[in-house]
Amino acid sequence: MANALLTAVLASALVTSASAAHAAAPRPEFPAEVYGGAWQAGHVQGIAVDEKKGFMYFSFTNLLVKTDLSGKPVGSVTGFTGHLGDLDFNRQDRRVYGSLEYKDAQAFYIAIFDVDRITSLGMDAETSDVVTAVYLKEVVDDYSADMNGDGVFDGNVANTPDHRYGCSGIDGVAFGPEFGKRHGKQKLTVAYGVYSNTARQDNDHQVLLQYDITKWRKYERPLTQSAPHTSGPAKVDGKYFVRTGNTRYGVQNLEYDGHTGKWLMAVYKGAKPQFPNYSMFTVDGATRPVRGPIEGQPQPEQGDLLTLAPEGLHHEASGVRGWESSGEYGLASLDDGRFYLVDAGTVTEDGVTKQTAHSRLHRWTGSTPTPFERLP
Repeated sequence: MANALLTAVLASALVTSASAAHAAAPRPEFPAEVYGGAWQAGHVQGIAVDEKKGFMYFSFTNLLVKTDLSGKPVGSVTGFTGHLGDLDFNRQDRRVYGSLEYKDAQAFYIAIFDVDRITSLGMDAETSDVVTAVYLKEVVDDYSADMNGDGVFDGNVANTPDHRYGCSGIDGVAFGPEFGKRHGKQKLTVAYGVYSNTARQDNDHQVLLQYDITKWRKYERPLTQSAPHTSGPAKVDGKYFVRTGNTRYGVQNLEYDGHTGKWLMAVYKGAKPQFPNYSMFTVDGATRPVRGPIEGQPQPEQGDLLTLAPEGLHHEASGVRGWESSGEYGLASLDDGRFYLVDAGTVTEDGVTKQTAHSRLHRWTGSTPTPFERLP
Protein backbone atom coordinates (compact mmCIF):
# COMPACT_ATOMS: atom_id res chain seq x y z
CA MET A 1 0.00 0.00 0.00
CA ALA A 2 2.85 2.35 0.92
CA ASN A 3 4.59 1.67 -2.37
CA ALA A 4 1.36 2.28 -4.28
CA LEU A 5 0.83 5.57 -2.43
CA LEU A 6 4.41 6.66 -3.13
CA THR A 7 3.98 5.81 -6.82
CA ALA A 8 0.77 7.85 -7.01
CA VAL A 9 2.43 10.83 -5.31
CA LEU A 10 5.39 10.71 -7.67
CA ALA A 11 3.11 10.42 -10.70
CA SER A 12 1.11 13.40 -9.50
CA ALA A 13 4.28 15.39 -9.00
CA LEU A 14 5.46 14.55 -12.50
CA VAL A 15 2.14 15.63 -14.01
CA THR A 16 2.21 18.88 -12.01
CA SER A 17 5.79 19.51 -13.04
CA ALA A 18 4.99 18.85 -16.70
CA SER A 19 1.97 21.13 -16.55
CA ALA A 20 4.01 23.89 -14.95
CA ALA A 21 6.72 23.48 -17.57
CA HIS A 22 4.12 23.67 -20.32
CA ALA A 23 2.55 26.77 -18.79
CA ALA A 24 5.97 28.36 -18.42
CA ALA A 25 7.04 27.52 -21.96
CA PRO A 26 8.24 30.76 -23.53
CA ARG A 27 6.20 32.32 -26.30
CA PRO A 28 8.01 32.95 -29.55
CA GLU A 29 9.41 36.40 -30.18
CA PHE A 30 6.90 38.50 -32.05
CA PRO A 31 8.55 40.65 -34.71
CA ALA A 32 7.53 44.22 -35.46
CA GLU A 33 6.25 43.11 -38.87
CA VAL A 34 5.22 39.89 -40.59
CA TYR A 35 4.91 40.10 -44.36
CA GLY A 36 2.10 37.95 -45.72
CA GLY A 37 3.51 37.85 -49.24
CA ALA A 38 2.20 38.94 -52.64
CA TRP A 39 -0.54 36.80 -54.17
CA GLN A 40 -2.71 36.78 -57.24
CA ALA A 41 -5.91 36.68 -55.19
CA GLY A 42 -8.40 38.98 -53.50
CA HIS A 43 -7.32 41.59 -50.95
CA VAL A 44 -6.41 40.57 -47.42
CA GLN A 45 -9.44 40.05 -45.18
CA GLY A 46 -8.04 38.97 -41.82
CA ILE A 47 -5.34 37.16 -39.87
CA ALA A 48 -4.94 34.60 -37.11
CA VAL A 49 -1.90 33.88 -34.95
CA ASP A 50 -0.74 30.58 -33.50
CA GLU A 51 1.23 32.07 -30.63
CA LYS A 52 2.57 28.73 -29.35
CA LYS A 53 4.02 27.38 -32.61
CA GLY A 54 4.79 30.73 -34.19
CA PHE A 55 2.63 30.77 -37.32
CA MET A 56 0.45 33.44 -38.87
CA TYR A 57 -2.50 32.84 -41.17
CA PHE A 58 -3.72 35.34 -43.78
CA SER A 59 -7.04 35.29 -45.61
CA PHE A 60 -6.82 36.73 -49.14
CA THR A 61 -10.54 36.43 -49.99
CA ASN A 62 -10.15 33.21 -52.00
CA LEU A 63 -6.85 31.99 -50.58
CA LEU A 64 -5.49 31.05 -47.13
CA VAL A 65 -1.76 31.55 -46.59
CA LYS A 66 0.29 30.15 -43.70
CA THR A 67 3.63 31.79 -42.83
CA ASP A 68 6.10 31.56 -40.02
CA LEU A 69 6.84 34.71 -38.02
CA SER A 70 9.67 35.66 -40.38
CA GLY A 71 7.10 35.87 -43.19
CA LYS A 72 8.31 32.71 -44.93
CA PRO A 73 5.39 30.93 -46.65
CA VAL A 74 4.81 27.48 -45.15
CA GLY A 75 1.66 26.49 -47.04
CA SER A 76 -1.53 27.72 -48.66
CA VAL A 77 -5.07 26.56 -49.39
CA THR A 78 -6.54 27.52 -52.76
CA GLY A 79 -9.64 26.94 -54.83
CA PHE A 80 -12.23 28.89 -52.85
CA THR A 81 -15.05 30.08 -55.09
CA GLY A 82 -16.73 31.98 -52.25
CA HIS A 83 -15.56 34.81 -50.00
CA LEU A 84 -13.17 33.82 -47.22
CA GLY A 85 -13.20 36.58 -44.60
CA ASP A 86 -11.93 37.16 -41.09
CA LEU A 87 -10.02 34.41 -39.23
CA ASP A 88 -9.31 33.40 -35.65
CA PHE A 89 -7.19 30.70 -34.03
CA ASN A 90 -8.94 28.44 -31.53
CA ARG A 91 -6.45 27.65 -28.77
CA GLN A 92 -8.59 24.77 -27.51
CA ASP A 93 -8.57 22.60 -30.63
CA ARG A 94 -5.66 24.38 -32.36
CA ARG A 95 -7.54 25.01 -35.61
CA VAL A 96 -8.25 28.18 -37.57
CA TYR A 97 -11.87 29.27 -38.07
CA GLY A 98 -12.97 31.69 -40.79
CA SER A 99 -16.14 33.13 -42.29
CA LEU A 100 -17.01 31.78 -45.73
CA GLU A 101 -19.77 33.15 -47.95
CA TYR A 102 -21.58 31.90 -51.05
CA LYS A 103 -24.15 34.66 -51.51
CA ASP A 104 -25.58 33.43 -54.82
CA ALA A 105 -26.21 30.01 -53.27
CA GLN A 106 -27.56 31.57 -50.05
CA ALA A 107 -25.02 29.51 -48.12
CA PHE A 108 -22.90 30.82 -45.24
CA TYR A 109 -20.36 28.76 -43.35
CA ILE A 110 -17.66 28.72 -40.77
CA ALA A 111 -14.67 27.17 -42.53
CA ILE A 112 -12.45 25.17 -40.17
CA PHE A 113 -8.81 24.58 -41.11
CA ASP A 114 -6.76 21.70 -39.73
CA VAL A 115 -3.70 23.91 -39.89
CA ASP A 116 -1.14 21.29 -38.88
CA ARG A 117 -1.89 19.62 -42.23
CA ILE A 118 -1.15 22.77 -44.20
CA THR A 119 2.41 21.91 -45.14
CA SER A 120 2.76 22.91 -48.81
CA LEU A 121 1.67 25.61 -51.23
CA GLY A 122 -1.40 25.20 -53.40
CA MET A 123 -3.36 22.68 -51.36
CA ASP A 124 -6.91 22.40 -52.71
CA ALA A 125 -9.76 23.45 -50.42
CA GLU A 126 -12.02 20.59 -51.54
CA THR A 127 -9.65 17.67 -52.10
CA SER A 128 -6.76 18.13 -49.64
CA ASP A 129 -8.68 17.13 -46.50
CA VAL A 130 -7.64 20.27 -44.58
CA VAL A 131 -10.97 22.16 -44.66
CA THR A 132 -14.37 21.35 -43.21
CA ALA A 133 -17.40 23.64 -43.05
CA VAL A 134 -20.37 24.22 -40.74
CA TYR A 135 -23.55 25.79 -42.12
CA LEU A 136 -25.09 28.77 -40.30
CA LYS A 137 -28.86 28.60 -40.71
CA GLU A 138 -29.51 31.76 -38.69
CA VAL A 139 -27.46 33.83 -41.12
CA VAL A 140 -29.15 32.29 -44.14
CA ASP A 141 -32.59 33.04 -42.69
CA ASP A 142 -31.77 36.72 -42.12
CA TYR A 143 -29.93 37.15 -45.41
CA SER A 144 -32.76 35.62 -47.45
CA ALA A 145 -35.62 37.30 -45.53
CA ASP A 146 -38.35 38.76 -47.79
CA MET A 147 -38.82 41.94 -45.79
CA ASN A 148 -41.28 43.67 -48.12
CA GLY A 149 -43.45 40.56 -48.59
CA ASP A 150 -43.48 40.65 -52.37
CA GLY A 151 -42.55 36.97 -52.63
CA VAL A 152 -39.30 37.78 -54.43
CA PHE A 153 -35.80 37.43 -52.95
CA ASP A 154 -33.78 40.30 -54.38
CA GLY A 155 -30.41 38.56 -54.08
CA ASN A 156 -27.02 40.16 -53.44
CA VAL A 157 -28.29 43.73 -53.73
CA ALA A 158 -27.73 46.53 -51.23
CA ASN A 159 -30.48 48.95 -52.22
CA THR A 160 -33.43 46.74 -51.40
CA PRO A 161 -35.78 46.42 -48.41
CA ASP A 162 -34.96 42.70 -48.21
CA HIS A 163 -32.29 41.16 -45.92
CA ARG A 164 -33.30 41.36 -42.25
CA TYR A 165 -31.18 43.94 -40.38
CA GLY A 166 -29.53 44.66 -43.74
CA CYS A 167 -27.69 41.32 -43.48
CA SER A 168 -25.24 40.74 -46.32
CA GLY A 169 -23.81 37.56 -44.83
CA ILE A 170 -20.91 37.27 -42.35
CA ASP A 171 -17.36 38.48 -41.94
CA GLY A 172 -15.86 39.06 -38.48
CA VAL A 173 -15.16 35.99 -36.33
CA ALA A 174 -13.48 35.64 -32.93
CA PHE A 175 -13.29 33.40 -29.89
CA GLY A 176 -14.06 34.84 -26.48
CA PRO A 177 -16.32 34.48 -23.44
CA GLU A 178 -20.08 34.75 -23.49
CA PHE A 179 -21.14 38.39 -23.42
CA GLY A 180 -21.56 39.66 -19.87
CA LYS A 181 -19.16 37.09 -18.38
CA ARG A 182 -15.52 38.15 -18.32
CA HIS A 183 -14.36 34.62 -17.52
CA GLY A 184 -17.26 32.74 -19.06
CA LYS A 185 -17.18 29.76 -21.36
CA GLN A 186 -15.37 30.34 -24.63
CA LYS A 187 -17.68 30.70 -27.60
CA LEU A 188 -17.31 31.51 -31.26
CA THR A 189 -18.71 34.93 -32.10
CA VAL A 190 -19.73 35.64 -35.70
CA ALA A 191 -20.53 39.14 -36.95
CA TYR A 192 -22.95 39.91 -39.76
CA GLY A 193 -21.95 41.73 -42.84
CA VAL A 194 -24.39 44.61 -43.30
CA TYR A 195 -25.13 46.34 -46.59
CA SER A 196 -24.50 50.06 -46.81
CA ASN A 197 -27.92 51.61 -47.38
CA THR A 198 -28.66 55.14 -46.18
CA ALA A 199 -32.36 54.96 -47.11
CA ARG A 200 -33.45 52.43 -44.48
CA GLN A 201 -33.54 52.66 -40.69
CA ASP A 202 -33.39 49.00 -39.67
CA ASN A 203 -29.70 48.46 -40.48
CA ASP A 204 -27.98 50.56 -37.79
CA HIS A 205 -26.91 47.66 -35.56
CA GLN A 206 -24.00 45.29 -35.73
CA VAL A 207 -25.41 41.79 -35.25
CA LEU A 208 -23.27 39.28 -33.36
CA LEU A 209 -24.07 35.58 -33.02
CA GLN A 210 -22.48 33.37 -30.37
CA TYR A 211 -22.07 29.61 -30.71
CA ASP A 212 -20.90 26.94 -28.30
CA ILE A 213 -18.80 24.85 -30.69
CA THR A 214 -17.95 22.00 -28.30
CA LYS A 215 -20.27 19.66 -30.23
CA TRP A 216 -19.68 21.02 -33.72
CA ARG A 217 -17.71 18.01 -34.91
CA LYS A 218 -21.01 16.30 -35.73
CA TYR A 219 -21.87 19.14 -38.13
CA GLU A 220 -18.55 19.39 -39.94
CA ARG A 221 -18.57 18.30 -43.56
CA PRO A 222 -16.01 18.54 -46.36
CA LEU A 223 -16.33 21.65 -48.49
CA THR A 224 -18.42 20.91 -51.61
CA GLN A 225 -18.78 24.22 -53.41
CA SER A 226 -20.79 22.98 -56.39
CA ALA A 227 -23.39 21.47 -54.04
CA PRO A 228 -23.30 23.40 -50.75
CA HIS A 229 -24.35 21.30 -47.74
CA THR A 230 -26.68 22.44 -44.95
CA SER A 231 -25.18 20.67 -41.95
CA GLY A 232 -25.06 23.00 -38.96
CA PRO A 233 -26.74 24.06 -35.72
CA ALA A 234 -30.45 24.84 -35.94
CA LYS A 235 -30.18 27.64 -33.37
CA VAL A 236 -27.66 30.11 -32.02
CA ASP A 237 -26.58 30.22 -28.39
CA GLY A 238 -26.90 34.00 -28.33
CA LYS A 239 -27.86 36.81 -30.71
CA TYR A 240 -26.82 40.34 -29.83
CA PHE A 241 -27.23 43.83 -31.25
CA VAL A 242 -24.96 46.84 -30.82
CA ARG A 243 -26.01 50.18 -32.28
CA THR A 244 -23.17 51.87 -34.16
CA GLY A 245 -24.95 53.32 -37.17
CA ASN A 246 -24.93 51.62 -40.55
CA THR A 247 -21.50 50.57 -41.83
CA ARG A 248 -20.29 49.28 -45.17
CA TYR A 249 -20.43 45.49 -44.94
CA GLY A 250 -20.60 45.34 -41.15
CA VAL A 251 -17.80 44.12 -38.89
CA GLN A 252 -14.84 43.32 -41.10
CA ASN A 253 -12.59 42.20 -38.26
CA LEU A 254 -13.77 41.11 -34.83
CA GLU A 255 -11.37 40.43 -31.98
CA TYR A 256 -11.55 39.68 -28.26
CA ASP A 257 -8.70 41.07 -26.17
CA GLY A 258 -8.06 38.96 -23.10
CA HIS A 259 -5.85 41.69 -21.62
CA THR A 260 -8.64 44.28 -21.29
CA GLY A 261 -11.70 42.06 -21.64
CA LYS A 262 -12.94 44.12 -24.57
CA TRP A 263 -14.35 43.16 -27.94
CA LEU A 264 -13.03 45.22 -30.86
CA MET A 265 -14.99 45.70 -34.08
CA ALA A 266 -13.13 47.15 -37.08
CA VAL A 267 -15.35 48.32 -39.96
CA TYR A 268 -15.43 50.13 -43.25
CA LYS A 269 -16.91 53.52 -42.43
CA GLY A 270 -20.60 54.09 -42.95
CA ALA A 271 -22.24 56.98 -44.80
CA LYS A 272 -25.30 58.02 -42.84
CA PRO A 273 -24.94 61.72 -41.94
CA GLN A 274 -26.75 61.35 -38.60
CA PHE A 275 -23.97 59.07 -37.30
CA PRO A 276 -20.26 59.77 -36.72
CA ASN A 277 -19.20 56.84 -38.92
CA TYR A 278 -16.21 55.74 -36.86
CA SER A 279 -13.97 52.95 -38.13
CA MET A 280 -13.69 50.98 -34.87
CA PHE A 281 -15.98 50.27 -31.93
CA THR A 282 -15.40 48.54 -28.59
CA VAL A 283 -17.68 46.62 -26.24
CA ASP A 284 -16.77 45.70 -22.66
CA GLY A 285 -17.22 41.94 -22.53
CA ALA A 286 -18.10 42.01 -18.82
CA THR A 287 -21.11 44.30 -19.31
CA ARG A 288 -24.27 42.25 -19.37
CA PRO A 289 -26.59 42.53 -22.37
CA VAL A 290 -29.90 44.27 -21.72
CA ARG A 291 -33.19 43.14 -23.19
CA GLY A 292 -34.77 46.01 -25.09
CA PRO A 293 -36.17 47.30 -28.39
CA ILE A 294 -34.07 46.92 -31.55
CA GLU A 295 -34.45 50.41 -32.97
CA GLY A 296 -35.62 51.02 -36.53
CA GLN A 297 -37.31 47.69 -37.23
CA PRO A 298 -40.43 47.71 -39.44
CA GLN A 299 -42.29 45.85 -36.70
CA PRO A 300 -41.51 46.36 -32.98
CA GLU A 301 -38.87 43.82 -31.95
CA GLN A 302 -36.98 43.02 -28.76
CA GLY A 303 -33.43 41.75 -28.61
CA ASP A 304 -30.33 41.40 -26.43
CA LEU A 305 -28.57 44.76 -26.66
CA LEU A 306 -24.87 45.40 -26.10
CA THR A 307 -23.56 48.80 -25.02
CA LEU A 308 -20.55 50.46 -26.59
CA ALA A 309 -17.70 50.91 -24.10
CA PRO A 310 -17.57 54.41 -22.53
CA GLU A 311 -14.27 55.35 -24.14
CA GLY A 312 -12.88 56.90 -27.28
CA LEU A 313 -14.71 59.53 -29.30
CA HIS A 314 -18.29 60.41 -28.36
CA HIS A 315 -20.95 61.61 -30.79
CA GLU A 316 -23.50 63.25 -28.54
CA ALA A 317 -26.34 63.47 -31.07
CA SER A 318 -26.42 59.70 -31.69
CA GLY A 319 -24.82 58.52 -28.45
CA VAL A 320 -22.34 56.42 -30.44
CA ARG A 321 -18.78 56.00 -29.20
CA GLY A 322 -15.81 54.74 -31.18
CA TRP A 323 -12.38 55.33 -32.65
CA GLU A 324 -10.57 56.35 -35.80
CA SER A 325 -8.38 53.32 -36.34
CA SER A 326 -7.28 50.79 -38.90
CA GLY A 327 -7.86 47.08 -38.35
CA GLU A 328 -10.43 46.43 -41.05
CA TYR A 329 -7.94 44.32 -43.05
CA GLY A 330 -6.68 42.30 -40.11
CA LEU A 331 -6.64 42.52 -36.32
CA ALA A 332 -5.21 40.04 -33.81
CA SER A 333 -4.66 40.45 -30.08
CA LEU A 334 -1.71 38.83 -28.31
CA ASP A 335 -3.62 39.30 -25.02
CA ASP A 336 -0.79 41.26 -23.41
CA GLY A 337 -1.58 44.76 -24.65
CA ARG A 338 -0.12 44.13 -28.12
CA PHE A 339 -1.96 43.65 -31.38
CA TYR A 340 -1.14 42.96 -34.98
CA LEU A 341 -2.91 45.31 -37.40
CA VAL A 342 -2.75 44.63 -41.11
CA ASP A 343 -2.17 47.04 -43.98
CA ALA A 344 -3.39 45.93 -47.40
CA GLY A 345 -1.56 46.83 -50.59
CA THR A 346 -0.69 45.79 -54.11
CA VAL A 347 2.47 45.19 -56.11
CA THR A 348 2.99 44.54 -59.80
CA GLU A 349 5.28 41.65 -60.69
CA ASP A 350 5.93 40.76 -64.34
CA GLY A 351 2.88 42.78 -65.33
CA VAL A 352 0.62 40.99 -62.84
CA THR A 353 -1.02 42.89 -60.00
CA LYS A 354 -0.82 41.00 -56.71
CA GLN A 355 -2.32 41.62 -53.29
CA THR A 356 -0.05 42.10 -50.28
CA ALA A 357 -0.45 42.15 -46.50
CA HIS A 358 1.85 43.71 -43.91
CA SER A 359 0.99 42.65 -40.36
CA ARG A 360 2.49 45.25 -38.02
CA LEU A 361 2.82 45.13 -34.24
CA HIS A 362 1.05 47.80 -32.17
CA ARG A 363 0.36 48.57 -28.52
CA TRP A 364 -3.08 49.50 -27.22
CA THR A 365 -2.92 52.93 -25.58
CA GLY A 366 -6.60 53.86 -25.49
CA SER A 367 -5.70 57.35 -26.70
CA THR A 368 -8.24 59.38 -28.63
CA PRO A 369 -8.87 59.38 -31.51
CA THR A 370 -6.49 56.51 -32.40
CA PRO A 371 -6.07 53.88 -29.69
CA PHE A 372 -3.01 52.07 -31.13
CA GLU A 373 0.64 52.98 -31.19
CA ARG A 374 2.95 51.19 -33.59
CA LEU A 375 5.87 49.38 -31.96
CA PRO A 376 9.40 49.54 -33.41
